[in-house]
Amino acid sequence: MNEEKNTVQFKEENSKITITDVADALGISKTTVSRAISGKGRIGEATRQRVLDYISKNHYRPSVVAKGLANSKTYNIGWIIPGDSSSSDLPFFQRCMMGVSEVAAAENYDLLITMVFSKDISQLERVVRNRKVDGFIVGRTLLDDPTVEYLKKNDIPFVVIGSSNDHEVVQIDNDHINACRELTSILVMKGIKKPVLIGGNENHIVNRSRKTGYILGLESQGMHIDKTAIYLNMETDTMIERAVDEAVRKKADCIVCMDDRICSTVLTKLYKDGINVPRDIKIASFYNSKLLENNQPAITALSYDPKELGTVACKILFDYMAGKEIQRKVYLGYEVVLKGSTN
Repeated sequence: MNEEKNTVQFKEENSKITITDVADALGISKTTVSRAISGKGRIGEATRQRVLDYISKNHYRPSVVAKGLANSKTYNIGWIIPGDSSSSDLPFFQRCMMGVSEVAAAENYDLLITMVFSKDISQLERVVRNRKVDGFIVGRTLLDDPTVEYLKKNDIPFVVIGSSNDHEVVQIDNDHINACRELTSILVMKGIKKPVLIGGNENHIVNRSRKTGYILGLESQGMHIDKTAIYLNMETDTMIERAVDEAVRKKADCIVCMDDRICSTVLTKLYKDGINVPRDIKIASFYNSKLLENNQPAITALSYDPKELGTVACKILFDYMAGKEIQRKVYLGYEVVLKGSTN
């Protein structure tokens, strides 16, 4: 029984022939074998057919590395995420990555994760220098984005998840401006008269888009824009809590939060101070996530699908790398979800 097992194992190992084995068996060079497999380079039809017949009979499968060398491809996609993102941002990037990964796997590609910082893109530079990937998907965009500038300068195919002021950049984003405009206008129509907006880093383009949508929503309902009721660059819990204190002191009737992390901190602060939602003050968020799903009352928010962003971005990147005609700006949908926090 053991002898039979060893014989099977020997046959399996023997079947894993290499490109060198093919070349030696046919008395030709490894370069000729590579050309026959890839279909590139000068090679006679009879020789090409001999190679294809041999590898078919012997179940030869070129390794990813060999295929890459033959086709000038790495069979890797770079997934760029911000290294300075908070733990609450990770679910968004994970969901995006699921969409990217599924499309990449269907194309026999793998993902290589690269972290960048607002002032340090050395990891990205090393990946590009070593030619580790065929293209990149950028997970976040900044106002003056060194990642985008570097990829453009080096003429590397890439798309961004988010928006960019550079119209040459391929962008896949949710329609944040119209989404925030719609939710804000609905809140005003429901009777909100003194709203306050609390938002994050203005260097993030998504936050600028959400601020624009908020202002457009107020203007569409004939509301005066009180700039002192817009708190931006609130990046720490302490800063957010101070903004909440000011909003309460000014007798705001609704706090609109730019994202789920800010909204979670606002809710914790109000609960700690004994302020009831929605009786004493109403709450809405421009981004919904699992961070908010168990809150009581349920939070009025904008709902997006991060996985869809990743899926669409990766499909467009493959079209881009294949030289196909692509749309430079793609907006995906959103849903306005009205819940108990604004009743």
